[in-house]
Amino acid sequence: MDCRAGFSEVRSACDRGEFSRYFEGYVTALPGELANPNARVLPGVAALLAAVAAQGEIAQGLLTGNMRRGAQVKLAHHGLWDYFAFGAFADDSESRNELGPHALRRAREHHGVDFSAARVWIIGDTAHDIACGKHIGANTLAVASGGHSIDVLRQYAPTAALENLAATAAILRLFES
Repeated sequence: MDCRAGFSEVRSACDRGEFSRYFEGYVTALPGELANPNARVLPGVAALLAAVAAQGEIAQGLLTGNMRRGAQVKLAHHGLWDYFAFGAFADDSESRNELGPHALRRAREHHGVDFSAARVWIIGDTAHDIACGKHIGANTLAVASGGHSIDVLRQYAPTAALENLAATAAILRLFES
């Protein structure tokens, strides 16, 4: 078994010990990979996170298909981890669509507020991100910053779609609508 495949493939095909060794190696190697100049924050991400944090009325959490420790290493490297007080990760479920309820529960636990999914925005760059948001009844913002064009992402009918996150003020207005 080649344990260099994707996490869900590895977890389903490898025993727990093999996956743990694979993941420990991944987390250990990650800082070296992040030192690569191509490992960068995409346009608008840092500014949007800072603007949302400064506003203080929006709770921002992280919902990702990454394992928590991997996500923390990646985001901390770029100074972004501290923007997220709660989240949902691949540790919670291998199914992206099962992460939304974990994120909502943790948001409630952290803020002491029941968040209506209709007021939640899931931002992502894949069809999986859009489906995940729709699964819990959230709004979805598709961003063509990954491997899919905006035209491809629009085929999945997100609430909104953008080329990138550079238009901070417009995105904040979108969140308020």
